[in-house]
Amino acid sequence: MCAVCGWRVGEYIDPDLPLPRIHVVYYLRLDERVKIGTTVNPRQRFAALRVGVAGAEELLAFEPGDRTVERRRHVEFVDDRLGTSEWFALTPRLRAHIEALAAGGDPWHAHARWLADALARR
Repeated sequence: MCAVCGWRVGEYIDPDLPLPRIHVVYYLRLDERVKIGTTVNPRQRFAALRVGVAGAEELLAFEPGDRTVERRRHVEFVDDRLGTSEWFALTPRLRAHIEALAAGGDPWHAHARWLADALARR
């Protein structure tokens, strides 16, 4: 069994089936700022943001959720908000929230598990 997704090694996704939409809230760090956003296609979204490019954002965590969860986090951390944007100061309170989400390990592994679970439910 794959330690990341839980599927039997050698099993594969039927390429003719569309992938399920997994809504995630993401936490990206740039210096001491964190962007809290949402997407159903993180790789495409992060390519647009140039995540991983020198001097660009670093993915800290994912959590399952759509715009409702994203708005809830924006309200929860409103005191840390930088202006009117989706960027927040990396305060100890926000850092603790992110660390709790990231306790499960690599965010991409969590996303792979959520995708595998959604595929298995089909």
